[in-house]
Amino acid sequence: MALLEMIQGQLRPDTVEQIGRRIGAEPAQTTQAINAALPLLIAAMARNAADPNQAQGLARAIDEDHDGGLLDDLSGFLGAPQGRAADGNGILEHVLGNRRGAVEQRLGQGTGLGASQMAQLLPLLAPLVMAALGKAKRQRGLDAGGLATVLGGEQAQIQQRAPGLVGTLSGLLDRDGDGSAIDDIGGMLGGVLKRR
Repeated sequence: MALLEMIQGQLRPDTVEQIGRRIGAEPAQTTQAINAALPLLIAAMARNAADPNQAQGLARAIDEDHDGGLLDDLSGFLGAPQGRAADGNGILEHVLGNRRGAVEQRLGQGTGLGASQMAQLLPLLAPLVMAALGKAKRQRGLDAGGLATVLGGEQAQIQQRAPGLVGTLSGLLDRDGDGSAIDDIGGMLGGVLKRR
């Protein structure tokens, strides 16, 4: 099962509403923001995991703290005072580095949310991606190379469904790019959550 589908399977309407309350957004806006942010986070992780050293670090982080169980209790995760925002911020630091602010701003513009709301949303979503990776790692017996392969395949699917995303991501992470593909990601992905 693809990582996006694994996460999607847990994001029921009541869960999306709970996330919306956490970030101060309506369910429709929250859905659009999640549809844009999840593929971007997965593509960013895939970029990092293409480096064998980073892939090893990712495998270690998953072994230490991300067994996939979080996906089975999303309500508990979201209901905690800060969720696992500290974990989420740590993940984002590794995945986005000093470009995090630019990513939040671009996603905020493209989804109608402010950068401050995206800054609250991304730390909630990053642990979900790690949990999905943890579950895939456990179920398939993946090593660091296997994780990189899974992420690469996921990135290829995202590229196929939203051709501008990976290029826009490169622009956001490598320089002050001015690509506008983020604006259309939700639509290009065919509404990941709306298919439920």
